[in-house]
Amino acid sequence: MIFNKKQQDIAKNIDNNADISKWKNWKWQLKHSITDIDRFEKISGIKFSADRKEELQETLDKFPLSITPYYMSLINTDNYEYDPVFHQSFPSPSELITNKYDMKDPLAEDKDSPAPHLTHRYPDRVLFHVSNVCSMYCRHCTRKRKVGDNSHTCGMEELEPGIKYISEHPEIRDVLLSGGDPFMLSDEYLDSILEKISAIEHVEIIRIGSRMPVVLPYRITDGLINVLKKYKPVYVNTHFNHPREMSKSAQEAVAKLVDAGIVMGNQTVLLAGVNDCPRIIKSLCHKLLKNRVRPYYLYQCDLSEGLTHFRTPVGKGIEIMESLIGHTSGLAVPTYVIDAPGGGGKIPVMPQYLISWSTNKVILRNYEGVITTYKEPDSYEPTFCNRKCDECDLQLNLEEASETANIGIQMLLSDEDKTISLTPADNARYDRRDE
Repeated sequence: MIFNKKQQDIAKNIDNNADISKWKNWKWQLKHSITDIDRFEKISGIKFSADRKEELQETLDKFPLSITPYYMSLINTDNYEYDPVFHQSFPSPSELITNKYDMKDPLAEDKDSPAPHLTHRYPDRVLFHVSNVCSMYCRHCTRKRKVGDNSHTCGMEELEPGIKYISEHPEIRDVLLSGGDPFMLSDEYLDSILEKISAIEHVEIIRIGSRMPVVLPYRITDGLINVLKKYKPVYVNTHFNHPREMSKSAQEAVAKLVDAGIVMGNQTVLLAGVNDCPRIIKSLCHKLLKNRVRPYYLYQCDLSEGLTHFRTPVGKGIEIMESLIGHTSGLAVPTYVIDAPGGGGKIPVMPQYLISWSTNKVILRNYEGVITTYKEPDSYEPTFCNRKCDECDLQLNLEEASETANIGIQMLLSDEDKTISLTPADNARYDRRDE
């Protein structure tokens, strides 16, 4: 094995008797994770003033520290104050700044939980929290309220109610395993979870959200690959935020997953001082595609406590999208979303390309600023479909077709539904009607 000098120095600083050949052993990495400031200084060579250390310790008292030696080796110690890896992994006193609109659970995951460890927000899919622990505590984590909860690992008896809920709701076709990090589980335990979920007839796909390819790529072992290959289709969404994270080891981990037939996507969070630059995001998207990972989402930073210093204006995200759409291939363009506070789900936010429209023409602009028109059909009579789906004997009447209840805007578009408007429950005008 060939290791760079920084990795050798880190291993030596961890333990003078450390065997460098253990560097790629993911359990060795976890055992030697850096969890306090003094140890970080010793291993990284970075020194903080006494006042700074006092401020940092106050942060750690609320939001703990944990960095894998591997991820620490990516930090540019000569310019760490501006290093994107440092900012994502090492605490800042700014995490203690709490604004009045910050929330512990901004996405209302706990409120939308019909069974322990399960969040059911969208009609056909659920989020299943199968692990409480991560290999590294990302400073921008939306679940900072749970960071450091290492008291126990979710046993199968704790997950059984969630599995039962999924089995009893045939509308659920997509299950996302999350946490924590599901790849923190042993191969055998993850295998048993996947086996139980895949045995549910109406579950069509299983997704796994993991940052292991980024912060601890050595976890992607042959044993783990053999487990994942047993269940198809399995998708893995990972979380690269900056091109510097796409190291040789990370590329090798991604290649092992993709070569095993696992489809990979990436969810990037827009972070001030880390990647809030059109050139950075474009470079990241290109590197992802080069390594066969599809840029999936670009997230606006959530309203979780401790993330104020990471948030950018939405306008910065729009600027970045303007730099991507039309300027690179569509495959390299993620969907920019705001995960709505209160559990409203992911809302796409995009630049405006539809300028105006009339009954027979729409006015559009492209990425260059060219304004053009699209001619609508002179006559559009949807007589072939009365939108009474339950009586349809045309295109909808196909093998394996399924129907779910109309909700939201879909309800208003359906002629078979008599609903003509959606009104918030606390609408003052409607409250006056009841008086």
